[in-house]
Amino acid sequence: MPAHSPVTVLGLGPMGQAMARTLMQTGHPVTVWNRTPGRADDLVAAGAHLAATPSEAVAASDLIILSLTDYQAMWDILGGATASLRGRTLANLSSDTPDRSREAAAWAAGHGAAFLTGGVMVPAPMVGTASAYAYYSGPSEVMDRHSGTLARIGTPRYLGEDPGLAQLMYLANLDVFLTTLSSLTHAVALLQSAGLKASDVFPELMPTLAGIPAMLEAGESPAAQIDAGEHPGDLSTATMMGATADHIVEASEKAGIDLALPRAVQRHYRRAVRDGHGGDNWTRIIDGIRTPHPDA
Repeated sequence: MPAHSPVTVLGLGPMGQAMARTLMQTGHPVTVWNRTPGRADDLVAAGAHLAATPSEAVAASDLIILSLTDYQAMWDILGGATASLRGRTLANLSSDTPDRSREAAAWAAGHGAAFLTGGVMVPAPMVGTASAYAYYSGPSEVMDRHSGTLARIGTPRYLGEDPGLAQLMYLANLDVFLTTLSSLTHAVALLQSAGLKASDVFPELMPTLAGIPAMLEAGESPAAQIDAGEHPGDLSTATMMGATADHIVEASEKAGIDLALPRAVQRHYRRAVRDGHGGDNWTRIIDGIRTPHPDA
């Protein structure tokens, strides 16, 4: 693709606006469309072209980037613009499921368009910075053709031909992120039950978050243990971790706060112990996660 090829951005929430602005700042002519046209005002003032219809927006560029609530929004918006899709590339950076990404790729192909699934792994203010990156999957030749343009948003990390794979990697990362946010706010609520302020306890909790990578690297690689199916309990055991999980549930119940998250964690360790793996490392809980038991 030319260094400054035209790009269309559909969807102007915070992420879509950040991507459009970054593309313009790096020299790309940008066409935008949004259901609420007023969201484009600042971008138009900065030089973007506001298309009147989705068909006009698609026709303006070979590469169309979608930043929408989900994939259904894509079908709703482009369902009446399918005649404009032939020869275009849709790079859908919206969140959904891997199966819907695969369905969307087949739908695009049926209308003569190429399709890339994408997942941006930074918040909107970090788009276009050196820290920004995004996962992609889909046809390799399509990725090669547009990688220079997509790199303006963040470093592309290409995962392969399967259009569902980038979505799965995105969700896996958000699985870690969202669970972490829930555990952090649960911990704050637990401490608030003793009269402490969130502003006082956040500084005490953040080093634990920041220190997790070093803790994981201190012993044998958890990833290597999981891949090998061997979980030596030299540094920690499911029984020990499970006892702590029990204490967290008990303290949370006493504090009168929500028990869903700590009970879920407790179930993981109780399953490992019940299956005879109490002396194994905490990584053993993956067995129960992969093959959940209805009574677990």
